[in-house]
Amino acid sequence: MATANTNLSNYDNTQLPNAKNFKFGVVVSEWNDKITNGLYQGVFETLIDCGALPENIIRWDVPGSFELVFGAKKMHQTLQLDAVITIGCVIKGETMHFEFVCEGVTQGIKDLNVKFDIPTIFCVLTDNTEQQSIDRSGGLHGNKGVEAAVAALKMIALNTK
Repeated sequence: MATANTNLSNYDNTQLPNAKNFKFGVVVSEWNDKITNGLYQGVFETLIDCGALPENIIRWDVPGSFELVFGAKKMHQTLQLDAVITIGCVIKGETMHFEFVCEGVTQGIKDLNVKFDIPTIFCVLTDNTEQQSIDRSGGLHGNKGVEAAVAALKMIALNTK
């Protein structure tokens, strides 16, 4: 678990594969867009920093986090990609909706990793408060989008072994 002063988004791009020849799909939830756009910015900037070409980062928006699975599946089926990154944010409320959405998205992304030979990266914040999400999308705890981009690069490398 991260402590209050830990930024988990530090990486060394010399220790990662060069992304120049890779194509990335990024599916972004429009719900909680202040958060998800911050996460996307972390993904985009990290991939560029690691050599990706902007035209090789393809973004598709979907209405909410539950729709990430379908958007990612369509990317897998229609585009030639090296990895798909799913970006969403579900903030706990007063009903069971939070649990149902989180479980469905988690299981759906797991299923995509089993079904397709291209990694699908989970970058869905599941926080108790909006502030926790802000802190993880470019705030106090760094940017989980950066971590998702790093994970995508490492999984592409694993997939080429």
